[in-house]
Amino acid sequence: MSRMGDVLAGFHAAWEFESDSVLIRYERGIRTPKLFQALGERRVPLEAIAGVTLAPGRRGTVVVRAELREGADPLLDAAAGQLKETCDPYRLVLPAERETLAEYYVDELRPLLGGAGPVERHLVAAPEAPRQFKAYDAKASFDGRTVRFRWFWTGASSAKWKAGDQVFAVDELSGVEWRSPEVFEGHLRLLRRAGAGTPAQADQDPASVVFGLGYGPVHESLPFAAAVLAAVRERGAAPAVVPAVAAPRRDPADIAERIRHLGELHQAGLVTDEEFSVKKAELLAEL
Repeated sequence: MSRMGDVLAGFHAAWEFESDSVLIRYERGIRTPKLFQALGERRVPLEAIAGVTLAPGRRGTVVVRAELREGADPLLDAAAGQLKETCDPYRLVLPAERETLAEYYVDELRPLLGGAGPVERHLVAAPEAPRQFKAYDAKASFDGRTVRFRWFWTGASSAKWKAGDQVFAVDELSGVEWRSPEVFEGHLRLLRRAGAGTPAQADQDPASVVFGLGYGPVHESLPFAAAVLAAVRERGAAPAVVPAVAAPRRDPADIAERIRHLGELHQAGLVTDEEFSVKKAELLAEL
């Protein structure tokens, strides 16, 4: 491959090629996606990469993208395909005049990759703990061993208040479910080992926190989810089996609060008129 330390610099990031890995350094700046700034840098072993592509981009650019093997990166595992293209941490956008240089690096890299099959352990390091963020209904914190949810009286449902603040040891968990805050009813749910039923709605589940406009942003909640997921896997937890249960009837006050939150998303342009009408009708039907 190229000499150790060779760098391919693009918009928002630079890839440094080393003998056994690619070190991705993300820029800091108002135009750089906040997720990239939060990650800082990622060292990706060559054995974690299934393939690398080079394709035309928009407005006089080319795009180099590394495709990671399934299970290699806890961040991608937690994201479960929900990241927008512009927030893909393994997508490097370059000016079109660097296409020849990019092609050279891609050709050099391909013969050294580790294969296309899934892996049994994470090969890319997870974001480090401790981590915390504010959800709509709670403050979530993780110290590397324990996840804590401290409810906010302004956002938490009556079911969560009755349950009280929650503490979960990593050993109790079998996984994490992250639903992007950029869609309605985004949330972070801790999946517990078999035997613990899970309510249908995240706002009624004491093992979940819900997001909202300005709460649980991707650059805070996704690295948090990835850190927890990596800790769970390190302890050898089996995949979670979440049994389906009947949805409990919601408190009218909770429904009113969710409709108000839905209205905020609608006014901010994050929910279309049709989505607003459908979701509002679904909420009202639960009364």
